[in-house]
Amino acid sequence: MREVLPALMAAFDRGEAVAMATVVRTWRSAPRPAGASMLVTAGGEAVGSVSGGCVEGALYELGGEVLHDGAPQFETYGISDNDAFAVGLTCGGILEIFVERVSPETWPELPGIAASVDAEEHVAVATIVRGPHHVGRHLVVRESGVEGSLGTTRLDDTVGADVLGLLESGTTGFLHYGPEGERLGDDLEVFVTSFAPAPRMYIFGAIDFSAALSRAGKLLGFHVTVVDAREVFATRKRFPDADEVVVDWPHRWLASQPVDSRTVICVLTHDPKFDVPALRTAVGTRAAYIGAMGSRRTHEDRVVRLKEAGLTDEEIARIHSPIGLDLGARTPEETAVSIAAEIVQQRWGGSGVALRSSDGPIHAGAPR
Repeated sequence: MREVLPALMAAFDRGEAVAMATVVRTWRSAPRPAGASMLVTAGGEAVGSVSGGCVEGALYELGGEVLHDGAPQFETYGISDNDAFAVGLTCGGILEIFVERVSPETWPELPGIAASVDAEEHVAVATIVRGPHHVGRHLVVRESGVEGSLGTTRLDDTVGADVLGLLESGTTGFLHYGPEGERLGDDLEVFVTSFAPAPRMYIFGAIDFSAALSRAGKLLGFHVTVVDAREVFATRKRFPDADEVVVDWPHRWLASQPVDSRTVICVLTHDPKFDVPALRTAVGTRAAYIGAMGSRRTHEDRVVRLKEAGLTDEEIARIHSPIGLDLGARTPEETAVSIAAEIVQQRWGGSGVALRSSDGPIHAGAPR
């Protein structure tokens, strides 16, 4: 929903209803992830995409129906090859999509959600998408409490507590409950959309490779910070794409910064007096990815220094070094692509081999 939120709020502020179609679950090679949304406005405009063009035509018609009668609908596309061909979903993927009418009457909590997203505050929306009752009801969950209702106090309390776990990790997905909120049941399917601040990418070393990586990091959706103790190199002019440029010793700065399970740390300093203390600090965090630039010989020397600094073999094994995938990269830009590719691989568990050389699912973790 994030990408269509400006258009959604514009219609909301005008008092106009729109139909919003949201991908809630995917299988196999589905083109868009869960959470992707498309709007159909009262004026007949389509905003956003749920499949890269495959099923938008069918959803446009369905959105018009939902706008007219107000009843939410749950549709599956691609359940068979014939169905996939009929709507243009030729990739072989399967999409489950929930379509609902959004207006000031049905979503009075929407302005608060938009304000939280703009302020980069953690907020999640739990929506009943299938079940015997209360389909289309919403519960807005923040660390400070909940807003709205799914229909019963017990259900609100149970879902509110469970969503906090998804919210911490920025995870979007399904929860299942009994009709009154029992955790052992599956009568109610609740889709949770999490809005978390952008994950952080910390780049240590104010060099040309860092400038290229900061651009790649922004493309991947990271909040990028470049850190170097040398004031003459760590300047905004040299790193215009970074969100922040900090003059400080990397290890000292990192020790005072938030690091969670989505944070990426890239040490590109090429200098033991910078990278060894930074890596020693980094491996003590929850960072999702820690990488260090250098040749294999540099890495071997660094391992010796890290062991002298007290790191264990297990801690050193967390460090991706030499950093990046083997793409034959030469330039800073090519190297940035190599590093970005490894970060994506680490996040989703891909093999790193060419897709044409494999016969498994394109999206890691998806059934064949």
